[in-house]
Amino acid sequence: MRISSRRLGVYAVALAFAIVMNFILPRLMPGSPVDAMIAQLGPRATPAAVEAIKARFGAVDQPMLWQFVDYVKGLATLDLGVSVKYYPQTVVQVLGRSTLWTAFLVSTAIIFSLCVGVVLGAISAWRRGGRFDTIVSPLSVIMISVPPVIVALTTLFVFAVSLRWFPVGYAYDPNLDPAFNFTFAGSVFMHAILPVLTLSPFLIGEFQTTMRSSMISVLGEDYVTMARAKGLSHLTVMFGYGARNAMLPVLTNLALMLGAVFGGSIVTEIVFNYPGLGLTLYTASIARDYPVIQGQLLLMTLATLGANFLVDIIYGLVDPRLREAV
Repeated sequence: MRISSRRLGVYAVALAFAIVMNFILPRLMPGSPVDAMIAQLGPRATPAAVEAIKARFGAVDQPMLWQFVDYVKGLATLDLGVSVKYYPQTVVQVLGRSTLWTAFLVSTAIIFSLCVGVVLGAISAWRRGGRFDTIVSPLSVIMISVPPVIVALTTLFVFAVSLRWFPVGYAYDPNLDPAFNFTFAGSVFMHAILPVLTLSPFLIGEFQTTMRSSMISVLGEDYVTMARAKGLSHLTVMFGYGARNAMLPVLTNLALMLGAVFGGSIVTEIVFNYPGLGLTLYTASIARDYPVIQGQLLLMTLATLGANFLVDIIYGLVDPRLREAV
């Protein structure tokens, strides 16, 4: 299938706006990490040392336009600068290490929540007004309303601190060396359960609510009535004819929720000390590590735009009527 030039233009404009804002905002913030590093040198801050530090971190006295040109050149070559907190590591090295953990955490939570929410929404619509619907639908509204920080702190206190069923934090047992074996994989799985369960309630509630509303509309269509008249089983009609054609609004909602998912992952990673992008952004903000902050915000923007682009492609695969319109 093909993507219209208008749609590609929207993504290009959004990316350009994100790049400009990512360049301007850190320069409007008070203070400078370079000044803090120079202050730590004390008497050793010779003019040569000060100039070397400024040159290393790009804090040179240039017009804003030339700074932006150098910034764009750095983006083109994946040169995002050097981290202040993790010096001498580059920003690419710092973010590359954190991105894998956040991608694993977010994708696992989305897949798990999508499966659970779609099934619950389909059953709620099929049994609209029944006991199952009267319990699940209000519960979904409650799950949407509870802030992620409350869920994170509650699950941490109950299941990790009080009951000690799961580890308190981090991505795996610090006593283990990362390796492709069942011991390390099991440790990663156990450490990911609570963060995933923290992100899931909001997603499950959103998917269930959207799926229920869409499914109710689909169940009134003629082809569903015909399927019932043919004597097909309830499961076949519900999932083969109903849920399958009610998925498009769910995918739309998923694209709109990506920003909230990333926001929830930041809070979750901070609470559980999970070494992903959220924890990296938090530590970089405290240290005023502007290169890492810039790189991470740009990375999250690219991830959101890329996910929306992928959803646009999936639209055409799910609904053939949209293949030419996308």
